[in-house]
Amino acid sequence: MNRKLFLISFLAGTATVLPMIRQTAAQAREPGTILTLEQARAMARAAERKAADNHTAVAVTVVDGGGHPILVERMEGTQLASLTLADRKARSAVFYKRPSSAFEQALTGGKMAVLALPDAMPAAGGIPVLQDGQVVGAIGVSGGSNAQDQLAAEAGMTTLPAHGPN
Repeated sequence: MNRKLFLISFLAGTATVLPMIRQTAAQAREPGTILTLEQARAMARAAERKAADNHTAVAVTVVDGGGHPILVERMEGTQLASLTLADRKARSAVFYKRPSSAFEQALTGGKMAVLALPDAMPAAGGIPVLQDGQVVGAIGVSGGSNAQDQLAAEAGMTTLPAHGPN
């Protein structure tokens, strides 16, 4: 690739990426639109307590509104794959603004197109955190059955006020 073509390609990519970076940065600065580390810790503790009550060991990931990890934890004895699965469930919930269980239900209902959706995780356990209709983060849980993961994620959500994180 010649230098001129490379530069044009680079600038075109930058023009696409910069608005996304600006939007994420602006969202992070708006008061009341972020999950704090303390909130993420409380969510993880509640999810882990529920998992322990169900005799499972889980990994918990809490992400911000851009799908970036705030907190990642793995209970002793959790399979290593659950780290990746918890992250995928949380990011799916953020990117699609709905619980990851919606994709599981669609797939169970025969909608195979779900498998082609980028970053959609068709397994329960990922729940978005909404505030005033905006996604400000999500929790993802993996390690038990999908039903157990969903219950643990729901327990994590109970630590937040009904209207959102702040």
